Parts: sequence; structure tokens; C-alpha cells
Amino acid sequence: MARRSPGSTFAVALLVVVAASAGASIAAEAPRRHLTVLYTNDSHAQLDPVVATWLPEAPRLGGFEALSGAIARLRQGRDDVILVDAGDLLSGPAISTLTRGEAPFDLLDAMGYDAMAIGNHEFDVSVPRLEELTWSTSVPILSANVYWRDSGRRFARPYAIVRRGTVRVAVIGVIGADAAQVTLPAQVRDLAFRDPARELRPVVEALRAEVDVVVVLAHEGKTGPMQDDAENHPEAQRDFDADVALAAAVPGIDVLVGGHAHRGIDPPFREPTNGTIIVQTFGHTTTLGVLELDLPAEGKGIAAYRGRLERVLADRETPIPEVARRAAHWRAVVAAMASRPLCEAAAPITRDYAATSPLGNLLTDLMRAHAGTEISLYNAGGLRADLPAGTVTPVHVTSVLPFNNRVVVLRLTGKAVRAALEQGLSGEHGMVQQSGMVVRFDPGAPAGRRLVSATVGGAPLDDGATYTVATIDFMVQGGDGYVSLGTGEMVSTARETIGVQAAEWLRERGRVAPITDARTLPATR
Repeated sequence: MARRSPGSTFAVALLVVVAASAGASIAAEAPRRHLTVLYTNDSHAQLDPVVATWLPEAPRLGGFEALSGAIARLRQGRDDVILVDAGDLLSGPAISTLTRGEAPFDLLDAMGYDAMAIGNHEFDVSVPRLEELTWSTSVPILSANVYWRDSGRRFARPYAIVRRGTVRVAVIGVIGADAAQVTLPAQVRDLAFRDPARELRPVVEALRAEVDVVVVLAHEGKTGPMQDDAENHPEAQRDFDADVALAAAVPGIDVLVGGHAHRGIDPPFREPTNGTIIVQTFGHTTTLGVLELDLPAEGKGIAAYRGRLERVLADRETPIPEVARRAAHWRAVVAAMASRPLCEAAAPITRDYAATSPLGNLLTDLMRAHAGTEISLYNAGGLRADLPAGTVTPVHVTSVLPFNNRVVVLRLTGKAVRAALEQGLSGEHGMVQQSGMVVRFDPGAPAGRRLVSATVGGAPLDDGATYTVATIDFMVQGGDGYVSLGTGEMVSTARETIGVQAAEWLRERGRVAPITDARTLPATR
């Protein structure tokens, strides 16, 4: 038998020790589990792609069919993916209003979402109709902090449990104070919107022990710029402070998917107090959020994460066949409703959330002329689409004005008008659209003190005088913070919605063009 030298004996012993250590290390570092969260928010019934004129070569972005293709591509061959939405599926293009929400919910179902939070625009169709839509889909529609006033029962399911392999995920929905405020008060008078943090804490605490990951879908913060080119307007982008505050106030949330602000967050933000990962897209289906989570082999928490926003390039995605079939059906339904042409537009008539716009000017001029008032006011967020060049149809007008708002005529003091202008100049809910005044403001002044001057019919706005004002019931009821309008004397309320009235006004005109006169401008100009 060959004898080992002392050196070789030491070498063998060393190898045994190293091998044992490696084995212990391998045992200690068991493979992590994995979960991918695909997320959207503020889709606003975006059936068709948006032409991204702000990008090189103006690609077509988004649309439900392309979005479904991107989702299918990222899901392919995998069983560790969940798909969620943080609310505001409805409103926007006419397909939502004309089908009373049925088409968007039908397409949501076909795309295979695992859960969706209720946003403020889900209530646009009426509370009873939203109840019908909620139960018409297999997708859990969630809200933990909306209650019936009379009974104190929750309006919707607070959460859903989704399982992917060995990973259990709790998905919870909430809606914030601003989102509740921008809903027509009369529309939701039977509901109570409770504090999101207070309602979330016990739900998260109860679920934390039962699941591996807690995802909150939070439709909150300040209203986002209601335009599909939000990423091209950094000056109008909202912060996501409300999401950060909610994550800091409620321990145990792993991921918070935001909505309402239309604020693209790329890369994801990690809240420092509790470590919650906060994400959000720009809305309108132009981007799809992708969040990769590495989980420990056993136990809870996020070991590592990576996230990104993917542009949904419509010409590069292959739609899910069932989504394409249903989209074609709903396009045919809307086309049958298009009826006769209303008028011709000499050029596109566009909106701008952060400034006065040709569309806002046109609408407020029409309101003032037909109401016979000295002033008219409209909220920027109420304009949901542009009018195209060429033939304008009722479907186009419904896309611009999808809400059940009605024109109201008031007698209002100059002081109350001044307060409404200050609210509209604050930037909190976009730039007030107006007719009948020349307004100069200082954008660098503190909110509430930005109005420099205003004239009505060539004379300075007089706080002690009374003016006739045409606006909409949403604003009179304090929507978007226009509380001073509620102090006026009510003269009349239109029987038809403003969308129906505007269609008739355009038909009477026959031909329209962008109105670009200087009526609300910085004082330095």
C-alpha cells in the first residue's frame, strides 16, 4: 500500500473541510423564489394606440390590443407572473361612455388581470352601474376604504389572494382623498370614503401572516395631467408624495402600485421607513410596468428587486387573439353610434392640462355664448381628448366630454370669481379654462396669490360686483377645489349633459378652428 506524505494528508483533509464548507454554504443559500408584477394604472379606456409625436419617428404607443400583446410576451412560458391595475379603467375615449363602461371591463377580463383597484373615474357611470360592472367580470375589483353610508358595509372587496407556485400574494385596493374629491359629489352621495391608512393597517396586519407578499393598489395623490403624452410634460408631472406617506404610515406593504397622478416612476422608488417599493406608469396604456421580485426560499420579505417601464410599441406586439376579437366588436358598436357628422374642424383642436388651450377656449366660448353670461369657467381635467382635424362626429365629442356634467348659470360676486381663478392658477388640478376675461398671473408666486389682474369686458374685476357665470355642476359642488363657485346664486341648470349640448353647438357652427387668443397668460408677457 502506498504511503501518503504528511503534505498529501493535509491536502486531503483541507479538501474535506473545503467541501464540507461548500456544502454548508450551498445548503444555506437555497434557491430564491421569484415573482414578477406587471402593472398598469389610469388606462382610461384607451382602445386605440396613441401617436407619440414627442418621440423620434412618432411610434404608435399602447392601446388595449398592443398592451395585451406585451402582457402575453412577458407571461409566455412562466408561472410566476401577476397582473394588476391601480384604477381609472373608465372614461376617456367614447367607447367607455357609449357602452356605459361595458367595453373596458370586457377587455380587462380578456387580458386576464388578477386584480384592479377602483379609481375615481369608475364612479362616472353611476354607483349602481359600477356595481353591475364589478360583478360582471372575473377580475376582482377592490377597495378597502369605500363604504355605504347607511349600512357601513364596504362597497367592494377589500383584497384578493393570488397564488403563483409557492408564493402567496395579497392584493389590496384603496382610493385617496383627492381622487374622491374629483368625483361629482352628487354621484357618490351614498358612499363614504374613509382614510386609506387607517383602513389599510388592520387589513395588512391580518394578511401579513398568511401571505409572502403584500401589494397595495393605491389610487391617490394629486390628479395627473389628463393627457396621453404625460411623459413629454415633466413640468406638469405630479409628485408621488401621497404614495410615500401611505407606505411610511402602514408597515408591512411590500409593493405599492400608484395611480391617479399619471406619474411614471422609473426606476422604482423604495420608501426608506418600511422599505415599500413604489411604482406607477404614465397611464393611457403607453407604458407597462415590470417589477421583478426575488424572495427568500423560506420566509417573507423582498430579498432583491429590479423594475422598469416598458413602452408598449403597438406595431411590435402581437395581441392576444381574444382581446383582438373583442376590440373589433366594440369598435363596430361605437362606429354604429357615430351617426351623422357634426361639423368640420380646420385643424386639430387640442387641450393642455397646464395652460389655456385651443379646446378650452372653444368650449368656454361656446358655453358663454349659449348661456348668455359674462364669464364661463371650465376645469382642465374635464377635457379628456382632442378634436381631430376634418369631420367631427358625436363620438369625438363624447370622447372630449364623457362625464354627466351639466352647464349651470350662476350669479357670482367678483370676490368669488377671483377665488375660483386663484384655484385654477394653483396648478392643483390644472389650469382653469375661461372665456370673457383677460387674466394675468405670476406663476412664481405662492398658490393663492398668483392672480395679478383680471378684466371682464375690458373693466377690472370688481370684488363687490355681481357677474353672470356659466360653469358646470361638478365645479359648483366643489369639484377640483372650486369651492367658491358654490357660494353663487343658482339661475339655471341645463337638462342635457354638456356633451350633448356641445355636439349641438358644433353642429350649429358647421366649421370650427383652434382659438388661440391670449386670455390667461403670465404677467411678464
